[in-house]
Amino acid sequence: MAYIATFDMGTTAVKAVLVSVDDDRIGRSEALDDDARMEIAASASITLPRSVEEDGWHEQDPEDWWHCFIEAWHALTDALDGMNAGKDATAGSVVGIILSGQMQDVITVDSQCRPVRKAILYSDGRAAHQAGFLAEAYGEDRFLDVVGNRCEGSLPLPKLMWLKEHEPQAYADTAHVLFDAKDYIVARLTGSYIGDVTACSTAGAMNIRTRSWEKPLIAAAGIDIGIFPELHSPQDIVGRVSRSVSALTGFAQGTAVFAGIGDAGATTLASAVTKSGEYNINIGTSGWIAGVSEGPITDQPGLANLAYAMPEGYINGVPFLNAGGVHGWATRVFAAGVEDSNGDGRSSQQDFDRMSGLLERSVPGSHGVLCLPYLVGERFPVMNADIRGAYVGIGVNTDRADMARASLEGVAFSLRQGLECFDAKAEDITLVGGGAREGVWCQILADVLGSRIEVLDNAAVMPAVALSCLVLYTFHEEKRQENGAPVGEGIGRVLGRLRSQRHGSLYEAKAGAMKLYDAAYERFVRLYPSVNAMQ
Repeated sequence: MAYIATFDMGTTAVKAVLVSVDDDRIGRSEALDDDARMEIAASASITLPRSVEEDGWHEQDPEDWWHCFIEAWHALTDALDGMNAGKDATAGSVVGIILSGQMQDVITVDSQCRPVRKAILYSDGRAAHQAGFLAEAYGEDRFLDVVGNRCEGSLPLPKLMWLKEHEPQAYADTAHVLFDAKDYIVARLTGSYIGDVTACSTAGAMNIRTRSWEKPLIAAAGIDIGIFPELHSPQDIVGRVSRSVSALTGFAQGTAVFAGIGDAGATTLASAVTKSGEYNINIGTSGWIAGVSEGPITDQPGLANLAYAMPEGYINGVPFLNAGGVHGWATRVFAAGVEDSNGDGRSSQQDFDRMSGLLERSVPGSHGVLCLPYLVGERFPVMNADIRGAYVGIGVNTDRADMARASLEGVAFSLRQGLECFDAKAEDITLVGGGAREGVWCQILADVLGSRIEVLDNAAVMPAVALSCLVLYTFHEEKRQENGAPVGEGIGRVLGRLRSQRHGSLYEAKAGAMKLYDAAYERFVRLYPSVNAMQ
């Protein structure tokens, strides 16, 4: 048996999955046929130390990523130790290592790959002043056309400007900058400083159409282009495990390491979104709607554009700060029990069970109660870090079930506003993330969005399968071309395979609830202007 080791470098945890593939298919062009067996052999999740969050600054130590990455890898080999001839046999059977990870970070390292300072995370918007300067110097419309995204203080290029201005010694000590947590791991494994075109679309410095660094833009920012990573497609082999790294990590010397893909790209790939009208909604603490198109969509404020794994494809995404976090807040406020409190501000399983009970006895429309769910500011449909949430329509008969349900309906209305940014009407929606575990919320989403929603049963491991398919695609692309297959056919086969493996629970929109929510939505879109005027 051969294995592909996949890792997701998140903000709160490193998730590792070992995918087994038929050994005799490695190196053969038919490995991506529908009958090729790929199975989850082992998985592990290692919790990361909490990121530093002070005064709106969000930072994390890259060394923590590295240590937890190794710990996750050892957890995988421990899980298979009894099944195989030992850890060495498992490690020797790994044919490729591929990662996804949190994007839009600023990770500065010296010439020995030692972190110069903590990484500045994607959620950190400290560089608003520098972004304004850059937009004026380069041209705001020109920036949008070239990068595919607006110039904001959360983008890495303005953050590098901030670093140069406020921490000149740290900037001077920087030999390389990376923009995705996974790329720090790749650098430690291979000595190569790279970035994939999907993740680097969020850097604020890449020409999204040519998939190359935009030199005039970087020059306008006053940043040395020499520290930028080499750009790659996700399926490129960017290095191999050396003897010294093998001794340190336990990976076999010579194991291929791939460029990998930013986390939003991995999720979009895993859900097999391939054309206009197909969307994936991710409800984690924050949220994301992803669609694909033949070109960037630049006429919708708040919509982000990323280069896709397909050679000429684009991911169009709408990010939300308030999604699953709203469910967590509502659970703590309306369903928490004193007797089983964790004592750390987090909800217990009993709390979540009570929340589900409240939702089960709630009714569509929450008896007229509406919630503006902007608990932590918002990025879409408004870009306002200072706005906060509100309830309207509370009466003497309003109960906890109404309040809890209204908060989730508010998130669903925000998602509806997000879908209205796209040109194509929703024909196929998949749902992933922790919010997908709340059945009533899934039905709310189907009714509010007016579309059937498929909740992927295997969403937790589908990104790992998608990454593994990219590895196999790379190994077999040369063979396909020898057989006369056109370039890019492999990615199409990857997406076709992923779609064939997709399965889940279906939630159909109900006509009565749809009509009720259409009316409530018209009231909802008027909430923000009214609340904002009061704050």
